[in-house]
Amino acid sequence: MNALRGQVGGEISVEMDAAPGVDLTKILAEMREQYESLAEKNRRDAEQWFFSKTEELNREVAINTEQLQSGKTEITELRRTIQSLEIDLQSQLSTKAALEGTLADTEARYGTQLAQLQALITSVEEQLAELRCDMERQNHEYRMLLDVKCRLEQEIATYRRLLEG
Repeated sequence: MNALRGQVGGEISVEMDAAPGVDLTKILAEMREQYESLAEKNRRDAEQWFFSKTEELNREVAINTEQLQSGKTEITELRRTIQSLEIDLQSQLSTKAALEGTLADTEARYGTQLAQLQALITSVEEQLAELRCDMERQNHEYRMLLDVKCRLEQEIATYRRLLEG
């Protein structure tokens, strides 16, 4: 420094009028302590938030798991119900088909019987018509014979009167 002073060639004197020296170490320690307490508080808050959210999620998971299980159970029951209803439907359709077949057979049988009865009725009606014609013819012949008989009896009566008288 002396060598430098000699080269500079003048003398500088610096006096400082300053307050007593600030203890930076102490200030840094206080700041560090504040930051550490703030960081610890933030860590506790974050940890508490994390635990509360985890607990909330666990509750939701439990509720959703229960709902999922009940939904699966309900789906299984509905599938069983659907299967039993499909079996019932197939049974009913088979019964319906059998009954329709029986109905068709019965209709065919009664149709045949009806046709036979209709033919029989037609035959009886024809016989009745023939009988009517025969009866009318016989009635006509009977009247004619009765008329002839009456005339003959009148002639006989006339002849008797003539013979007697």
